[in-house]
Amino acid sequence: MRIETFLQQSPLFEVSRAARKLDAHLARILQTEGITFLEALALIAIFFEEPSAARPSQLAVTFSTTRGNISHCLSSLEAKSLVRRRIDPEDARGMLLQLRPQGRRCALEAIRTLDHMQKQFEKKLGTANLKAALQAIQQVEEICSSM
Repeated sequence: MRIETFLQQSPLFEVSRAARKLDAHLARILQTEGITFLEALALIAIFFEEPSAARPSQLAVTFSTTRGNISHCLSSLEAKSLVRRRIDPEDARGMLLQLRPQGRRCALEAIRTLDHMQKQFEKKLGTANLKAALQAIQQVEEICSSM
């Protein structure tokens, strides 16, 4: 198609294409755990906050997503008996998140999986190239944000 030349030179298209492919790849990898990438990140974040409890609003900010997306994610994790939501005793408007035992096991498996992927990236690309690629992606994002 005639648009292919444009697409080959477009960082927007390339980032979008790569994101779609990575989402599909991560879905296949995490399928054995029965969780999505966002659910894996949420479990890992809650795991790393222990012994304190994490808050849904913190997750939304940390993952640059909406509170609605986090709410759907947590509902799914709760339905899978991986996470428990409870009302904050100090502020009844807030929720606190805790891992259930199966959620802890799932978080540890997700950490192992993502850590393995990170090591593969570093091995095949080199840490300097990986860092430069991440900086370039962040610069493209900043440019788009400023438009």
